Order: sequence, then C-alpha cells, then structure tokens
Amino acid sequence: MESLNEFRRSRRVIEDFTSRTLAAISGDFAKLCYVGSLREPATGRYRHDGLIEIYSDDAVQRTLSHCHAELFARILETPLSEQESDLRDCLSFAGDAFWQMVGTWRAKGPLPAICPDGMPGYLSDLFLSNLQALMEVCSGEPAIAAPAA
Repeated sequence: MESLNEFRRSRRVIEDFTSRTLAAISGDFAKLCYVGSLREPATGRYRHDGLIEIYSDDAVQRTLSHCHAELFARILETPLSEQESDLRDCLSFAGDAFWQMVGTWRAKGPLPAICPDGMPGYLSDLFLSNLQALMEVCSGEPAIAAPAA
C-alpha cells in the first residue's frame, strides 16, 4: 500500500511541475536547460522553492530527476534537424547574446548540469557530441527568426 501512495504523490508532483512550470517553456532544449539549472553542481540536488513548499524534498528530488532524464532522452530520440531548430529557438531567447552563447558553448562546452546524473556514459557522450556538432552548425550561419504569430 505504501508504494501506491508514493506513486500517487510522485504523480501529483510530476503533473504539477510539468503543467505549471514546464508547459510555460517552449522547446525541449530550453526545458532541459531550465531543469539542469535547478540542479546544484556541488551536491547534485535540485532546488525548486515553489515545489518544496508543497511537497516533500524526496518527492521533489525524484520528480526533477525524472523530468531531467525524460527531457534528455526525448532530445536524443529527436532527429538532428529538429534538434537544430529547437536549439536555435532556445538560443534565440538570448537576443543579442545569441552568438556570444554559441561561442561560449563551443569553447567551453554546455552547462555541466545539462546531462542528468545516472545516465550511461555513452549516452552523455552522444548527447554532448551532437550538441557540439549543432553548435558548429549554429555558428556557421545566422539564426533565422521565426515569424511572429
């Protein structure tokens, strides 16, 4: 019975986070960057003040870790051409700093927290390799802004 209650609590936290927070963020790369930014590099623990006010720390940690891994896997399963478009959209939110971000990511690599903990090394390596290739493509030609709706 305890595991059923735990499942229900976890499901509520996931539904809350995805419907209230992630739904407001456009694109998988932007969502992945956001969730990765919630993780403290020194401890590997996630911090989300809004969720922690409502749910237990363990439930928040499980939820954010789960969402981080799901977004990471979703991007890996997406064709590179779609990843490029999504990455350009993500970087375009930087406005004038777009090319500075591209240069920084090319020189130093992406944020260390972009890959979730616990992933097999070969998946993290593949993701970072794909991201490096996409950054090369992005740095080779200007981003094309999508028409405003």
